[in-house]
Amino acid sequence: MNPLFVGIDVGSRNNAVYIMLPDGSKHSSFSVQNNLGGAQTLSKRVVAALTEKNLSAAVIGMEATSVYGNNLLYFLREDGALGRFERKLHVLNPKQVKKFKDAYSDLPKNDLIDAFVIADNLRFGRITAPVYMDDYRYKALQNLTRARFFAVQNLTREKQRFMNYLFMKCSGLTQEKIFSDNFGATALALFEEFETPDDMANMDIDQLASFIAHKGKNRSPRPLEIAKALQAAARGSYRLPKTVTDSVNQVLALSISSMRAMQSQIKALDKEIQRQFDNIPNTLTSVPGIGPVFSAGIIAEIGDINRFNGQAALAKFAGLAWSQHQSGMFEAHNTRLIRSGNRFLKYYLCEAAHSLVRCDTEYKRYYDLKFKEVNKYQHKRALALTARKLVRLVFRLLKDNRLYKPA
Repeated sequence: MNPLFVGIDVGSRNNAVYIMLPDGSKHSSFSVQNNLGGAQTLSKRVVAALTEKNLSAAVIGMEATSVYGNNLLYFLREDGALGRFERKLHVLNPKQVKKFKDAYSDLPKNDLIDAFVIADNLRFGRITAPVYMDDYRYKALQNLTRARFFAVQNLTREKQRFMNYLFMKCSGLTQEKIFSDNFGATALALFEEFETPDDMANMDIDQLASFIAHKGKNRSPRPLEIAKALQAAARGSYRLPKTVTDSVNQVLALSISSMRAMQSQIKALDKEIQRQFDNIPNTLTSVPGIGPVFSAGIIAEIGDINRFNGQAALAKFAGLAWSQHQSGMFEAHNTRLIRSGNRFLKYYLCEAAHSLVRCDTEYKRYYDLKFKEVNKYQHKRALALTARKLVRLVFRLLKDNRLYKPA
């Protein structure tokens, strides 16, 4: 098969297009707007080139550029004019395109040249599998799971900022482990109620214990002990000037409001993820510790498991593969994870592995074994290796469509 190669350099306003013939020679190059009209023009030009050269297939590629290429990708997938021809759609890693361009030492930098490089990269092959778009349910689920990913990241950063300001307000509360969760309802109510360490230190101990029990809905078994620990921490904390204290309290109040809003967003996303996920058959939820959110995140990024040749290809797609450093008789034993890969899939696999360690004895034993093998980066290394082990399980469960049975 001699296909036509179409490289597209996507921009927020315009798309540069380079159409290359099977032998590598130029057919045409042009620029179109990144809108519906521009996409229709692009399709007509590609169809005209296929018809003119009596070709039956087109390989179309573009760089991954956040959201700017998504709509064009959907259009090319659904376009009826192109539907008469065999076509493959690729979204290339920008790093891969840059490395390929480095082989052309004298090329200038402009959009049409970048489109040429993408087309030539497609012609040489050795690129990732075509974009999987046969079932849009996966993309709908992916939108939700990725939104949750960013919401969790934002919440984590907000919690870190909150703890920094809490140290300024009452340093002892961050230095001592008084609450099991510093972001629980009781802890946050306490941080909001008392403006200075002195307010807490000088309060009647029974009243403080009663306040803790009330805010904790009488779930705490030892409110008096917590009250004593709080007052001890407050007495040992720094005192700030009044003006600075007021500003810190204002920032903490806003931070608490933001965290509550983010937690509400995450709950809403979890609910919608569950609803969408019910429409997709899967067996990953049979694994203890991997609930619907982690399962949905993994499946949304994988799509159809049959597009991967094996579990090694899936691991590389997730970025859970290690680079090799070998020369002559020397081969390094300490190597890093590859820098490419799907960061969303890697995140959900690592989070699922961390949960699985707590729920499955086999994975707990494996994690502990890898943790003890080294003295540096023990947790990160053990978790990455456990996630890599999980990849093999995920691939087999999805490939065979079977339920998990513990060893």
